[in-house]
Amino acid sequence: MRKITSPLIALALLGASALAACNTVEGVGEDVQAAGQAVEQTAEEANDGNPNTP
Repeated sequence: MRKITSPLIALALLGASALAACNTVEGVGEDVQAAGQAVEQTAEEANDGNPNTP
């Protein structure tokens, strides 16, 4: 569980920083897209190849 918790905390801090820094709707969209990519990458790293893994 600790393996997943640390990246999620880092992602949350990154997301909060990115949202605080954006000034336009376009900037928010870019920040949300970057956060989504980070979540996807973390999920891929955490996946053990088992299709039953949530």
